Amino acid sequence: MARKPVIGIVCCSEQLGLHPFNIVGEKYILGVVDGADGLPLLIPALGERLDSAQLLTMLDGILFTGSPSNVEPHHYQGPASADGTKHDPKRDATTLPLIRQAIDQGVPVLGICRGFQEMNVAFGGTLHQRLYEVGGYIEHREDKTQPVEVQYGPAHEVRFEPGGLLHQIAGCSSAQVNSLHTQGVATLAAGLQPEATAPDGLIEAFSVSQATQFALGVQWHPEWQVRSNALYLSIFQAFGNACRARASRQP
Repeated sequence: MARKPVIGIVCCSEQLGLHPFNIVGEKYILGVVDGADGLPLLIPALGERLDSAQLLTMLDGILFTGSPSNVEPHHYQGPASADGTKHDPKRDATTLPLIRQAIDQGVPVLGICRGFQEMNVAFGGTLHQRLYEVGGYIEHREDKTQPVEVQYGPAHEVRFEPGGLLHQIAGCSSAQVNSLHTQGVATLAAGLQPEATAPDGLIEAFSVSQATQFALGVQWHPEWQVRSNALYLSIFQAFGNACRARASRQP
């Protein structure tokens, strides 16, 4: 029996009580297990202390997760964040170089929400920090007064680029997705190919043009109850298949 692909899942650095912890939402772990049929391996947010060169030889794919924190704006020459904005500099120091290294070495990559935004920043793009204040966009934030099942329920349509990676994965031209983000793409980085847009024109997914293997970022959360949503499952299955293909070539 072929071994399951080892899929790294990046962690956030979080202070819990007196001590710093490396944590990741269980829904991302279940996305790897139930959606990609992979073996999850958590990647701590250690920045330069992480031996990424050795790590990448051990992994068949990497999932860059969502998070309550946002990329620090100095990484994309943005203005200072509003008071109270949550940041995670240890995660930034880990993920921003790791994204480029993984793609350069042919490691399949899937970015979700913050991970999607990290991919754009890593390639030189910029972000709207408070999308709801920009004007011209629909509401992309969740209603936090609602139960979690409602917050992660369908929020708006996305249209897939004809002939693109997501169009092929989904097998349709559009779909309903959830929406739980305050930030979004302002300038798409060179080398990133739009894959889906919201009705207001906001880029909701992209692929990496130069990547030799699967490299996709999505702004929504396909890990949520991945087995019960055909689109979400198809994304994780495509990612998992790319990871399995890499695993089959590993000694």
